[in-house]
Amino acid sequence: MLSDMSTVVTLAVFAPIVGAAIVGGFGRWLGNIPSQAITTGLLFVACALSWFTFIQHTWGGMEDFTVTVLPFINIGTFHSAWSIRIDALSSTMLIVVTSVSSLVHLYSWGYMSEDPSRPRFFAYLSLFTFAMLMLVTAADFMQLFFGWEGVGLASYLLIGFWFQKESASSAAIKAFVVNRVGDFGFALGIMTVYWQFGTINFHELFPMIAAHQGQTWEFLGQSFSALDLAAFLLFIGAMGKSAQFFLHTWLPDAMEGPTPVSALIHAATMVTAGVYMVCLLSPLFEYAPVAKMIVAYIGAITAIFAASIGFTQNDIKRVIAYSTCSQLGYMFFAAGVGAYQAAMFHLFTHAFFKALLFLGAGSVIHGMHHEQDMRKMGGLWKYLPITYGVMTIGTIAITGLGIPETQFGFAGFFSKDAIIESAWAAHNTPQGMFAFCMGIAAALLTSFYSWRLIAMTFHGKKHWEHNEAHGHDHHHEVIDGHDASEPAHDDHGHDDHHGHGHDHKPHESPWVMLVPICLLAVGAVFAGVGFAPYFIGEHAQEFWGHAIFTGPTNHIMHEAHEIEEMWVKLAPLAVTLLGMLLAWYYYIARPNLPKQMAAKDGPVYNFLYHKWYFDEVYQATFVKLTKILGDFFWKVLDIKIIDNLGPNGAAWTALKSAKNLVKTQTGYVYHYAFAMFLGVVGLLTYVFWLVH
Repeated sequence: MLSDMSTVVTLAVFAPIVGAAIVGGFGRWLGNIPSQAITTGLLFVACALSWFTFIQHTWGGMEDFTVTVLPFINIGTFHSAWSIRIDALSSTMLIVVTSVSSLVHLYSWGYMSEDPSRPRFFAYLSLFTFAMLMLVTAADFMQLFFGWEGVGLASYLLIGFWFQKESASSAAIKAFVVNRVGDFGFALGIMTVYWQFGTINFHELFPMIAAHQGQTWEFLGQSFSALDLAAFLLFIGAMGKSAQFFLHTWLPDAMEGPTPVSALIHAATMVTAGVYMVCLLSPLFEYAPVAKMIVAYIGAITAIFAASIGFTQNDIKRVIAYSTCSQLGYMFFAAGVGAYQAAMFHLFTHAFFKALLFLGAGSVIHGMHHEQDMRKMGGLWKYLPITYGVMTIGTIAITGLGIPETQFGFAGFFSKDAIIESAWAAHNTPQGMFAFCMGIAAALLTSFYSWRLIAMTFHGKKHWEHNEAHGHDHHHEVIDGHDASEPAHDDHGHDDHHGHGHDHKPHESPWVMLVPICLLAVGAVFAGVGFAPYFIGEHAQEFWGHAIFTGPTNHIMHEAHEIEEMWVKLAPLAVTLLGMLLAWYYYIARPNLPKQMAAKDGPVYNFLYHKWYFDEVYQATFVKLTKILGDFFWKVLDIKIIDNLGPNGAAWTALKSAKNLVKTQTGYVYHYAFAMFLGVVGLLTYVFWLVH
């Protein structure tokens, strides 16, 4: 049985890279349809095998196991092999990644139907999926780092897929560079772990951690907890990959990629890698209280920070992008207070409703002939009824609507409430109380901007009928430098064959796009109630096994279930309903109020609209200072000092000397005779000087 399962999981992990290799190498000769069929077919095979593995592990009694594929590095005491680790964490991530990726592949058949470079696009999608599968099944830090950098490379290729667009190329470079900042800390964290424990293999490392509690590291006369140092450095990598506060700036710009890419990056794969890594390393973080506290604070700040920006954005994809950032904050502060199970549960449910919202937004963009500005939409529910229905389901799921103490609610209700209740269970600590307050505030903002998106897109006046900029002459009414009176930036990197003419009404997307979002809608409805008993309920201990470790003093999940204060359980529902009512009031009952508020040019609106001015600050400091430093090293240190004193100086000296020597070679005999005479005189003078 174990041998058969080893084959199954190996095929599941390597099927996407086979598709990527075939289509990436021969897609030009295969053509569009065969390329799409090969990559999508292999992804569905991987998805089916992943679900089979998950079912066997959860209900079939299959034990954890590791498959060694190939030896990699064996130098002294440093050993690493390409392996596939199967436990509750990795099997959960297998179904999340392959399910969303396979549906994104299928959706892309319709969405990318006009693009001339479809084989390249599908090869990149499959490469991205393979790198993510290598990450989540890694048995040691070396393979984890390989997958970590692999998704970074693939995301660079996908975000910059339409490389002819300067904005897309710039966004891809920005994502790559910002992630390198986090990855530098991640690499240092791996080195610190090896320095402390002499191994990077998880099954050897985890049992050793408790014995190293209290070990310190001396630096500049100061003593630091070695475990806290390692955990903090590793978390820096998670901050970059999962777009947490300070290292979040690449995420909204990643919207320059095609919408299926946005769904893949933001829903189940790249951005959740950091959350997965923290939960995987729960044995380390449980004995690193300072690092865990930092995780809680950063997560809570990110949740409220991103949510505050979301309700001032007008690009439909950017609103959903900031909601991703905010939801990741929830997952991190859950892990930071010790509720790793709740963090993974929210990662699981979030994959379905966030992929649904992104692909639904893509359906709107497709139906609106590639328009992304919500101010130029409205009244679309009659024209895109299926898209409207599934996006409403996704909105109910992300806002966490449900009735406490019952089984009535969509996916986000079960996981988000579990996180907020876990934070309250840790309210006797400063980070727990802070996380609870920020979680409640972020829930209010999430409800507001989510229902704002639905109201502006599907309800109200049909702003697309006249294509006029009523009330959009204010200087703030721009999206990434595009005035609202102009079409928002095209999500497609080719000419819009549909155009924006008056004779083109919005239209529903083809079934090849609607089927994936309908399947995701099923997940957004039932993933919470169906899997809550296993992730956070009565079967949680049996389900997670040894995959998640909680220390002897960590009883957060138990205490969260035992909360007696009813107001704590009702608070998320209350703020969610309040946010919905505010969105209805501002964008349906009184739609002119938001325009009037924006026209006042207030400092709060400016602050939020410009995303807390992070891009401007980073541009003025890091970017410009780096350019100044680069110019100094290039123009002064390299050219003026090294080149002039080195090769250029030597060449100049040789050339100058040669030019002077050339002047002595005149070709006249009497010049040479005179030179010989001077030589003889000089020689005789020297001889007489020696004699006397």
